[in-house]
Amino acid sequence: MIMRTMIGLVNYASEPYAVELRDVLVPEIGEDDILLSVRSVGICGSDLHQYSGKQSWAVNYPVVLGHEFAGVVAKTGARVRGFKEGDRVVSETAAVLPSDSAFIRQGLYNLDPKRLGFGYGVNGAMAEFVKVPARCLHRVPDTLGLEKAALTEPCCVAYNAVCGNSRLRPGDTVAIIGPGPIGLLCALVAKLAGAGHLIVIGIPADAHRLDVARQIGAETTLGAKSEDVVEWVKNFGDGYGVDLVIDAAGVSASLKVALDIVRPAGQITKVGWGPQPLNFSLDQLVQKAVTLQGSYSHNWAIWEKVISLLASGKLDLGHILNRISPLSDWHQAFEEMRAGIIVKAVLQP
Repeated sequence: MIMRTMIGLVNYASEPYAVELRDVLVPEIGEDDILLSVRSVGICGSDLHQYSGKQSWAVNYPVVLGHEFAGVVAKTGARVRGFKEGDRVVSETAAVLPSDSAFIRQGLYNLDPKRLGFGYGVNGAMAEFVKVPARCLHRVPDTLGLEKAALTEPCCVAYNAVCGNSRLRPGDTVAIIGPGPIGLLCALVAKLAGAGHLIVIGIPADAHRLDVARQIGAETTLGAKSEDVVEWVKNFGDGYGVDLVIDAAGVSASLKVALDIVRPAGQITKVGWGPQPLNFSLDQLVQKAVTLQGSYSHNWAIWEKVISLLASGKLDLGHILNRISPLSDWHQAFEEMRAGIIVKAVLQP
């Protein structure tokens, strides 16, 4: 039997920059799977972390990268119903789930610690084809291009952080720390959800992305000129701080800033990852009676809402999606995102 091969972007070892284009096998699908012809796949910050060897999660090497993807159904398994060859679809990320999961029964399959995702646990979509369980797929409306549909996943991360796990009320002052792709998408969703004064906070290296934050509706950006963020917030409004802080940076220093600028009885939602120890007191969390929680991933209902928002144009990615390239140009796209030259890139295998 002759096995078909394709080109895939493979993370083959744990050391930094162990990523290259390789010949890989076209996947064989099971009865409940779909073989998806990948048309667009986004580059995520987690892809960059694996590329630089700085991820804080286990990776099943070698693995094809890519978990933000959209495409066209190429083949369906024998038990698949509701999808046919040629359908335009986008995929969720929970590639493998334990059949006995209590979290599946609660609709919280995204939180099951035994789940495996595309691009680290199983082969992802930075290749011509990817095997996807049919349960992961959502239809893409004709009004939504597949290059934008591929970014449904990070939009869902932002939606869950801002609208799912946070208590954002119209008129609330919102601060977002970290103007990377997820932080900027959180800013977009916060504006849609009725944020009053939106503040996006970065560092001098984020100057370009802070410009983008202003373009998508942030009233204030801080950090490009090394401003004292805590002092600025003390002199803003009534001086008590902001209602909601979204920590999309993940480093320990950003959580310290969040605690310093959130108002009493306010809220901090942490969506950014960072393995560093805290090395500071959490007494402000107690003194201010602040609600602090994490936000991770997304579920079916969130995907349906976000696809609707993208298709309608209400969630506008015009300032976020800056580069669309063939898979062969992956290295330059990775480096431009890592350097902050662009916010988000999509590869087209």
